[in-house]
Amino acid sequence: MDDFLGLYQEPADTSKQQERHYYFLSELQNLVKDLPSSCQQRLSYTILSDLALALIDGAVFEIVQGLLEIQHLTEKNLYNQRLKLHGEHRVLKQDLLRKHREAQQSCKAHNLLILRAAQQREMECLEHRIKEEQRMMDEKIVLELDQKVVDQQSTLEKAGVSGFFVTTNPQELTLQMNLLELIRKLQLKESEPGKKFV
Repeated sequence: MDDFLGLYQEPADTSKQQERHYYFLSELQNLVKDLPSSCQQRLSYTILSDLALALIDGAVFEIVQGLLEIQHLTEKNLYNQRLKLHGEHRVLKQDLLRKHREAQQSCKAHNLLILRAAQQREMECLEHRIKEEQRMMDEKIVLELDQKVVDQQSTLEKAGVSGFFVTTNPQELTLQMNLLELIRKLQLKESEPGKKFV
């Protein structure tokens, strides 16, 4: 009897999944119309159909949401690190300027030119150091953000989301960003009260 019930429920589940697939495919086709034509041309029916299939159980929505949260935390952390470095640099410059003023006030007039020349070199050294540290911080930020992109691509590829694989090709990255945007828009639509496809 249990076997019979299992067989009886399966077509209903399949039918429900098929309805959900068609719903997502239709929504994706409508959303694609808002994208630039160059991107529309690259998003074939097959890619959209495969994406709709991947979205059926809702797991991809959760994965994308998790990746988005990780990205926001990473960006916030990197921004705070950069702000902290900028603050440290500002304090260093202020301390050096204060030290220079104090030295000039206690300096004999005949040594003032020599002192100012030395202070100028000291300030140039500090500014060079600050510029170098900011450059290194910016490089670190870019590398970390690039790594996040690779992590996202890899995660979505492993989840079976059509169009995602690890790449640095600008055209592929743009396509992947557009696919992510489509997923996010569908996710928002799904989360609206009364709009969810059951």
